[in-house]
Amino acid sequence: MENLIDMKASNIPLLSWPDILDASHNGIVIIDRSGVILVYNKAARRLLEEGDHSPVGRHFSEIRPETWPDLKNILETGLPQIGKKIVLPQATIIANRNPIIVDGKVVGAISVFQDISEHEALISDLQGYRKLHRELEAIFESSFDGLYITDGRANTIRVNSAYERITGLKREDLIGRNMVDLVREGVFDHSATIDVLEQRSQVTIIQKIMGDKHLLVTGTPIFDDENGIALVVTNVRDITLLNELKAQLDESRRLSSRYYQSLVEKEKFQHDLQDMVVKSGAMIQTVQRAIKVAAADASVLLSGESGAGKSMLARIIHLISPRKERPFIKINCGAIPDSLIESELFGYARGAFTGAAPEGKAGLIEVGHTGTVLLDEVGELTLAMQVKLLQVIEEKVFTRLGGLVVHEDNVRIIAATNKNLKDLVQQGRFREDLYYRLDVVPIHIPPLRERRDDIAALALNRIEKFNRTSGSAKRLDQVVMDRLMRYNYPGNVRELINIMERMMIMSDGNLITIADLPAELRERPQSNIDSFEDGTTLTDAMKQFECRIIGRALNCHKSLSMAARALGVHPTTLWRKMTKFGISKPNAMSQ
Repeated sequence: MENLIDMKASNIPLLSWPDILDASHNGIVIIDRSGVILVYNKAARRLLEEGDHSPVGRHFSEIRPETWPDLKNILETGLPQIGKKIVLPQATIIANRNPIIVDGKVVGAISVFQDISEHEALISDLQGYRKLHRELEAIFESSFDGLYITDGRANTIRVNSAYERITGLKREDLIGRNMVDLVREGVFDHSATIDVLEQRSQVTIIQKIMGDKHLLVTGTPIFDDENGIALVVTNVRDITLLNELKAQLDESRRLSSRYYQSLVEKEKFQHDLQDMVVKSGAMIQTVQRAIKVAAADASVLLSGESGAGKSMLARIIHLISPRKERPFIKINCGAIPDSLIESELFGYARGAFTGAAPEGKAGLIEVGHTGTVLLDEVGELTLAMQVKLLQVIEEKVFTRLGGLVVHEDNVRIIAATNKNLKDLVQQGRFREDLYYRLDVVPIHIPPLRERRDDIAALALNRIEKFNRTSGSAKRLDQVVMDRLMRYNYPGNVRELINIMERMMIMSDGNLITIADLPAELRERPQSNIDSFEDGTTLTDAMKQFECRIIGRALNCHKSLSMAARALGVHPTTLWRKMTKFGISKPNAMSQ
């Protein structure tokens, strides 16, 4: 190893083997047959951190005991060991170990190794870049918005699948194409990319694609280190879809508002149901008829004078029907102007008339879908509206005002009227076919004057409710009850309720006297015979007379038993009659 090598060049000095091997960047270790180190170059000492002291002449097992078994095996078997990876605290190396064979005998071994730490770092970085690339590609392709990327010269380089879906264009027809050429060919009417390159700032435009699709396009420049535009990234969204979503959201909000109002009304209906008083035989038959028809899905026609309770009965039918969890919509056909009735009932399409909401509007029939719709004062509908209503009942479909789309709808119709629809049919003011569609199950609600047994019960019910809510102890003088029982109530139940509330509010003490009655009820009634009115039966007259006699006896005596003795009846009989007629016992009276 100490021999000199003639480089055969006049200007190059002769070099020794150690000098040559020390010049290698790779570590080189050579041992003889017994394991003694012959060569240990500088690179080996550096990589293995042996310092400047050369271990030449020492046995290898003393220097690197952990790798001696591998070299010993090579010396014994003559088999090389290639690509051996060795992880050291200071570095990771790859070693190629080969036997030195002379005349067929193993006379030593050589190990050449190099530090691969930097290579592994590069590989790790490359793998990280590849992973980042896959993630960015996944993000690019999973974007709901269309993405269109060009270079700084407006040449298309990337298009995601969302862009293809939104525009209907294919990436293979776009990649490599210049935006100027695509605009010239009419693929785009305008290019945000070109505007960005000219203005060197973000640009948003409305773009038309292939003449029939409008897009909201925002182009953003990406600058390089020299402040030049390297890329233009364009974000694309179909504003047609946005407008549809906005319209759907507005519609949902309106429907939610209507449903909320329906829930509020439902609570009121349940309250009304609890307050409904039915004592007379005529009204009991009416309610029983309503209960029977509630289970079916047939149309119902409620007739009766104003204030008789048609709306309340309609609400009760809904509350005990299979549709009770769905909306209950009341439409007062007489309160809506003719110019608005169609749009209120059936809604209107987008742009149906000047001032219309841009997204259109759902009508009350549509809001009541799957529920019940009460058409109060149905006789006030125009003939044109009657035709559309007939279509809803017969075909379960309708169209919005100014629209062409046919909407399906499933509603139960309850109609209410205070007019004689048969007379309107004969006069040509109401369609005969619609009349028979509504009059599947007719229910007539008698006026209050024809069911006087309900008067006392209704009056006492209002007093009880008032006392419960106000904490007072109001009660009726028997004379007052007598006058209430004799009044004809042209306003029916509504008028009675108003009279009671007025007296309870305006009376000074707990006892409501004749002075608290309205003027039309304060006048003393005529004699029993002369005061009979048309429609008053003998039974009603006897009840009125009996009620007055009992009231006077109760006011003249201090106890129930004394009043019964004066009337010549048993106290139990008197109590039963008081309950029947709704006569309250004076507070001062004892048993």
